Amino acid sequence: MRALVIGGGAIGTLAATVLGGAGWEIVALARPATALALSQDGYRLTSPKGDQGVQPALVTGGWGAALETRPDLIVVAVKSYDTAALLAELRPALGAERPAVLCLQNGVDNEAALAKVFGAEAVIAGTVTTAVGMRGPGWAEVERDRGVGIASGHALSEALAEAFTTAGHRTQLFGSAGSMKWSKLLTNLIGNATSALLDWPVARIYSRADLYAIERRMLRETLAVMRALGLPVVDLPGVRVRLVPLVLALPAWLGRPLLGRAAGGGRGGKMPSFHVDVFAGKPLTEVAWLNGAVARYAARVKLQAPVNAALTAALNAATAGQSFALAFRDDPQALMAYIDSA
Repeated sequence: MRALVIGGGAIGTLAATVLGGAGWEIVALARPATALALSQDGYRLTSPKGDQGVQPALVTGGWGAALETRPDLIVVAVKSYDTAALLAELRPALGAERPAVLCLQNGVDNEAALAKVFGAEAVIAGTVTTAVGMRGPGWAEVERDRGVGIASGHALSEALAEAFTTAGHRTQLFGSAGSMKWSKLLTNLIGNATSALLDWPVARIYSRADLYAIERRMLRETLAVMRALGLPVVDLPGVRVRLVPLVLALPAWLGRPLLGRAAGGGRGGKMPSFHVDVFAGKPLTEVAWLNGAVARYAARVKLQAPVNAALTAALNAATAGQSFALAFRDDPQALMAYIDSA
């Protein structure tokens, strides 16, 4: 079996080392700097369970050369905002054959975009709950070991789950890809947008009752959309997501410290992804595929999600450098007033 892995990011590196360790031949498609590192050192994954490594059979920067190897699987683990560009580059090079595609991206709608090119039957939804950070191109480190979810129903689903399990990762097959992806989305939302807009860590946000009220409304909007879509909340490997709606139903004085401890401890002191992207000066975050997705799907099912919509607009403005969004920094009153007026 042969897997084509896109890039040398944290999740792609995790997948490459797992599949390579299970005997798959790995082909790497990467930008020049990453390609050089992968050619010299291969993929490396550092974890408390021991280091893993795999040398790709081919490292290339071109889709033509990558697809000429006739991969059985393409692993897509790029940021959601890179999906459209990736598909635009891929489509002209893709022949009549359609390999399977393992989508390990956060948020929703990536699988739908991939299905338009590969066909819905070729796309395997996945989610990674293990926290993985980068030490360098193609070199990742497991920071908090949780696990991996794989949607069942594809001919390769069980083989992929077995590969991750054999490599020491807690792995679970899910009959509902939608429930798996939306449950992960629910966890990704906690403290993410508010942290980036206020420039505060999640623990500080959850120390305040007024900001918890905003977070609570945002998460309840998400749960309402999931119910309307017929997608129950499910536990993910290493993450008891089904506790989230139960905690949100508690009185705020009790639910706030419980969810705050879970959110703060789960990230191990790291700032959330939106904060990292905004303060790295990136022109985009994945907010459109997280909070933005909640707002879009709410409209489809005749619901409203004003908090998610407002946070999406503010984050998009922040990455565009618009002054009104930057003014929320360290000013929770301004942020709450903006959300309430939206």
